[in-house]
Amino acid sequence: MYLYSFRLISLCSFKGGEEKCRRAWAQICEISRTEFHKVYQRLGVHLEEKGESFYNPYIPGVIEGLTKQGLVEESQGARVIFIEGINIPLIVVKSDGGFNYASTDLAALWYRLNEEKAEWIIYVTDVGQQQHFDMVFKAAKRAGLLPQGDNYPKASHVGFGLVLGEDGKRFRTRNTEVVRLVDLLDEAKNRSKAALIERGKGEEWTEEEIESTADAVGYGAVKYADLKNNRLTNYTFNFDQMLNDKGNTAFYLLYAHARICSIIRRSGKDVEEVKNKGTLVLEHKDERDLGLHLLQFAEVVEEAFTNLLPNVVCDYLYNLSEIFSKFYSNPECKVIGSDKETSRLLLCEATAVVMRKCFNLLGITPIYKI
Repeated sequence: MYLYSFRLISLCSFKGGEEKCRRAWAQICEISRTEFHKVYQRLGVHLEEKGESFYNPYIPGVIEGLTKQGLVEESQGARVIFIEGINIPLIVVKSDGGFNYASTDLAALWYRLNEEKAEWIIYVTDVGQQQHFDMVFKAAKRAGLLPQGDNYPKASHVGFGLVLGEDGKRFRTRNTEVVRLVDLLDEAKNRSKAALIERGKGEEWTEEEIESTADAVGYGAVKYADLKNNRLTNYTFNFDQMLNDKGNTAFYLLYAHARICSIIRRSGKDVEEVKNKGTLVLEHKDERDLGLHLLQFAEVVEEAFTNLLPNVVCDYLYNLSEIFSKFYSNPECKVIGSDKETSRLLLCEATAVVMRKCFNLLGITPIYKI
């Protein structure tokens, strides 16, 4: 079982549990939940919600257990855990008796390991919280909640960099307010839809086809623009570059996949029948290059999974598209109507299947026609 933890919202920690504060907090949570849902709906994200307050009842017991193990010490009125190699302590109870992020994170970690039996817990926040989670994990290892080394069950922090505007500063609107993700997604979809209509698809396709393709390309463009970069580095946000139909963009890759599907359809062959009866023969160098790249897919997935780096999958997907393009544009590798049509259709289908696997891993919906 794998759990992903996202730091979404925090108002304050409650020492006395004042009803007025709790009502205000609940109202803020509901407003946040409504707005977050708009984003999740567009991104196709499904959550099992357990907010920070869910773990409040478990905090005292966890702190007591750590204290009995001799890990919690008094320091300037607060109760802390000292971590070897780090010159600041992990505060688990503030000097006023209140709890904080560290208290909640330790309780949540205990719950996920003991109640939900998680094997690998992945915390997704900005890189600025790296030290905090490093201290929490080290404290958990001292307490025996987590094993030493990199054995399962384990916990990992996935940090990410900033999205920058073209001025090199944190991405904001002109009035200095941070741009809302839901607005970015809607703008990407609208631009994608406009591009489809400009290409004449409004006359050829149904409104449903236009909408679903605009969703896939627009939302996919935003996802891919983020995931193709090493998550630890900052990157510059640019709509025009994101929706470019050339280069390393979701637009280019989705259309490349759709072109492959078109080739298979134009052959008039039943691809399932071809797969059952056909034989794959890689004689030309471009065929072999494509076949060898396809064989690397499992290794790439393992690397991305082990190091928690989605950009590795993006690099592989883009290179796959480029290698296929070289193969298909070579007159010596003609597919339809050649004496090697069956074998090359199999190669086309294998490429499309692997591309769809990559899209699935990246949370991008493939399109099948252009």
